[in-house]
Parts: sequence; structure tokens; C-alpha cells
Amino acid sequence: MTPRRAVLLVLALVVAGLQWRLWIGESSFAEVSALDDKVELAAQTNEAKRQRNKILRAEIKDLKNGYESIEEKARSDFGLIKQGETFYLLVEDRGENQGK
Repeated sequence: MTPRRAVLLVLALVVAGLQWRLWIGESSFAEVSALDDKVELAAQTNEAKRQRNKILRAEIKDLKNGYESIEEKARSDFGLIKQGETFYLLVEDRGENQGK
């Protein structure tokens, strides 16, 4: 083997090793692309959670500062009524007794 061929063989091996690392190995294009996708998904999830937290903070502020929101919550969640109010329950006729 001539020295020129030996140098070419070494250079070819170095280039092959670098190409392998670039396309397949650690920190390859495929791995970087997969990590970019994960980062994008995490960013979207974080933004959705930020929006939810903003809504919850506003609701907490309303509950701490005003009785109207507490009253509304009690009425809708527990069916409570104020003293002196009259409760009416409206029931729909589903057509079961219409033919009789």
C-alpha cells in the first residue's frame, strides 16, 4: 500500500465517521428534529396552562373580592336560593301524556 492510498483510506474513514455521526449518531439531524418537535409540543402545552392559570387567577380574585361571584357559584352548583325568594321548578312535558 502506497502512502498516498493510506492517507486516502484514513481520510475516507474520517469522512465516513463524521457522516455517521451527522446522520445517525448522537446529536444527529434526526435527534435534533425530534427534540425540536418535543420543545414545540411543550411550548404549546405551557401556553395552554398559562391561559388556564390566568382564568383561575381571575376567578380566585373574584371570589376573594366580591360576594356576587360566591352567590352565583352557590346558586349554580348547589341550587341555593336567598331568603324571601320563591323557587319555581319548570318541568317539560315530553309528550308521554299528549295522546291521552
